[in-house]
Amino acid sequence: MNPPADPLARIARWLREADGLIVAAGAGMGVDSGLPDFRGPEGFWRAYPALGRAHVRFEEIANPAAFERDPALAWGFYGHRLALYRRTVPHRGFALLQEIAAGLRGGAFVFTSNVDGQFQKAGFADARIMEVHGSIHHLQCQRGCRGAVWCAEGFEPQVDEEACRLLGEPPRCPHCGGVARPNILMFGDWAWIPRRTEAQEAGLVAWLEHVRRPVVIELGAGENVPTVRRFAESIGGRLVRINPQAEPTLPAGAIHLRCGALEGIATVHAALVGHR
Repeated sequence: MNPPADPLARIARWLREADGLIVAAGAGMGVDSGLPDFRGPEGFWRAYPALGRAHVRFEEIANPAAFERDPALAWGFYGHRLALYRRTVPHRGFALLQEIAAGLRGGAFVFTSNVDGQFQKAGFADARIMEVHGSIHHLQCQRGCRGAVWCAEGFEPQVDEEACRLLGEPPRCPHCGGVARPNILMFGDWAWIPRRTEAQEAGLVAWLEHVRRPVVIELGAGENVPTVRRFAESIGGRLVRINPQAEPTLPAGAIHLRCGALEGIATVHAALVGHR
C-alpha cells in the first residue's frame, strides 16, 4: 500500500506508528508566547533599546566577558530576561504536544536550545528535557570555581529597563564570593559548566535506546545557530519541520509546514485527531 500523498495525512500516519516523539525546539518556539527571538541586530535592539543606543550587539552582551567588564549591564540584560521568562505563560502548543505524546509508548523527549525553562513551566518532566545551551534559571560562578551549578530561585532582579542595568547587587558565588552568572553557554565561553546539560544528555541517550520509531517535530529552529537543526536531522527518519521561513532544501523525506510554532503544532494535532 502506497503512503498517503497529503503531507498532513502522512504526518498523522507517522505519529500513529511512532513509539516516541522528539520535540526539537529553537527560539521560534517562544514567539507565540510573546518572547523575542533576537532575529538580527535590529530585532535584538528593538527588544533592548538601551543596548541599541550603545551599539552593543547580542554577541557582546551574551558573553562571559560582559560579566567581567560590567556586571551591572550584563545582569541588566539577563536579569530582565529571567524576570520575563518567569512571568511568561507558555502558549497552547506546549499542551498540544503533550497530548500528542500521551498516545505514544515512549512519550516525548525535548531537545532545545532555549534557556527560558518554558517546557518545564508547561508541565514537561524535567527528566525528559535536554537544554543544550543551559538554563537561565540556574547559576554558576563566572570563574567556574568548583564546578558548582545552583538554582536561581531566590534571586529577584530589579532592572532599570531604560538603562538596561541591574539595580542592587548581582548574585554571588557561595564558594568564592565572586559574581555569579547564568549557567548558559555564551559566545566565547570557556567557563561554562556543562554538568547539568551533560546529565540531561545522558537521559536523552538512554531514552533513545528504547525508542525505535521516533517522530521528530522541529520548531522554530534557524540556521544561524544550527544546533537544533543538526540534532533533528541526525535522528534520521521522520522529521516535521515547522518554520515560517522558506526551505529551499529539505532532508530526504522531511515535511515542512511553513508557519509559526503554535499554528504548526495545532495543525499537526488536528490532523492526528482527524485521521485516527
